[in-house]
Amino acid sequence: MKRRNLAVLCAAVLASSIIAACGTNDIPAASAPAETKVESTEGAEKAESAVESEGAEEKGDQEAADHVAELIDAIYVQEWNENTDKQCADAKAAWDALTDEQKELVSGEDADPDYFGRDTGDASKDDPLNGDEIGENELLVVSFGTSFNDSRAEDIGGIEKALAKAYPDWSVRRAFTAQIIINHVQARDEEKIDNVDQALQRAVDNGVKNLVVQPTHLMHGAEYDEITAAVKSYEDKFESVAIAEPLLGQVGEDSSSVNEDKKAVAEAITKEALTAAGYKDLKASQDDGTAFVFMGHGTSHAASVTYEQMQSQMEALDHANVFIGTVEGKPESTSCENVIEKIKAAGYKKVVLRPLMVVAGDHANNDMAGDDEDSWKSLFLASGAFDSVDTQIAGLGGIPAVQELYVSHSKAAIESLQAATGKSEKKEAAKSQEDGTYDALFTTDSSMFHVNEAHDGKGVLTVKDGEMNIHVSLVSKNITNLYLGTADKAEKDSANVLQPTTDKVTYSDGSEEEVFGFDIPVEKLDEEFDLAILGKKGKWYDHKVKVVIA
Repeated sequence: MKRRNLAVLCAAVLASSIIAACGTNDIPAASAPAETKVESTEGAEKAESAVESEGAEEKGDQEAADHVAELIDAIYVQEWNENTDKQCADAKAAWDALTDEQKELVSGEDADPDYFGRDTGDASKDDPLNGDEIGENELLVVSFGTSFNDSRAEDIGGIEKALAKAYPDWSVRRAFTAQIIINHVQARDEEKIDNVDQALQRAVDNGVKNLVVQPTHLMHGAEYDEITAAVKSYEDKFESVAIAEPLLGQVGEDSSSVNEDKKAVAEAITKEALTAAGYKDLKASQDDGTAFVFMGHGTSHAASVTYEQMQSQMEALDHANVFIGTVEGKPESTSCENVIEKIKAAGYKKVVLRPLMVVAGDHANNDMAGDDEDSWKSLFLASGAFDSVDTQIAGLGGIPAVQELYVSHSKAAIESLQAATGKSEKKEAAKSQEDGTYDALFTTDSSMFHVNEAHDGKGVLTVKDGEMNIHVSLVSKNITNLYLGTADKAEKDSANVLQPTTDKVTYSDGSEEEVFGFDIPVEKLDEEFDLAILGKKGKWYDHKVKVVIA
């Protein structure tokens, strides 16, 4: 613009010179027109040249910006290919070569100046967890992902760190399901994050035997289904595989279905929102006329009912001023306009918006808290129904109570693997014995706990279909239950306590007596294993036993 104005100014000055020359008496009449004509032509040519030069420069600026936009659009895709790494590097190099003015001109189907230019925090604070030397046990944490560096480190990284601390014997690794985000982070920050296939192949290449996959997704939606399908295609490459529950657990039958996971999340996020808003408790916020809105993503998947279930959970907790919404408006009941109407009807005049998402990324910063007219903050303000609309930009992953839920879900998955592994080992041991019944010695570490003397320390071992069980008759009815494991576990696992049978034993003198007997699972022969006993006083005791074929 400055160059164009300068050209116009020069042309005006030349025109003034021509007029002045024609009116002066000091210039000969014959020579004045000729000189004036030459000056006019030269000035016009210079002005035209300046305009053309400026136009060419502007065209060159836009072409350079358009080239970068094309490179960004090329990596704004959900599929990885063998050229992706180079495409990411090329896009960043082309962006860095632009001037600040040219960067502002970048615009494409998905490209804009914020792709490379927006400051989302320090990427060096994040750990992509893509190292090798994993070991036999891997805990793969799979997230949708985010290109917001601070949120990635705090929210996703917070969950990963909590899992690593809880399970030091398992190597925690990361995968994202959104290739678009993986490419964005790689191109902008040179941080490489595995997609699910790459992470699974890394596990295979590293000789991982036992794999637990912990999705950080909220529900059993489309992303969870995709993870399940990907893991299934690799499961025969590991000795054991388990996929843990997402944050909100099982979906449930209808919109009124709730569970302990949803309850824990509802309590945790409400507590965090109240604290951030400066309220001592929920009643204080209600008395102040404040409503809290937790905005989720939304989905067309059948699992969308989960959002309505979270609303039911809030109501079950008497959180009357807490509402669940979805940015995609699915389900319809949680759309922005419907949430606004609910809050208006309830009479609340203040609103606090907070994401119901693991990360505080693009949706939280733009769709919820942005200044565009279609953001939730703008729509709530435009309704004219509220005195104030505040936003809290924080992901669920940074909340300790939420991290602990993921830890508990991983624990259940790990224990399921261990149980399956134990069962497998048990079957392997049983393969050494043909199906049938055998006399077997049942030895213990206590003179108070042993087989009835009428049976000479022996029980009947049954081997069938890869399972081994021994039936033993004890000396009395004083031991009321057994548990395959230790006493502390028995106290917490009443469902797996072994129940007694009533056996009749005959002694050498011909007398008879009724005693308690037990069917005890046997994992391995000739090896000691834990077996806890419960007496009439209600206390569990630890013991070691061994089964040997007589």
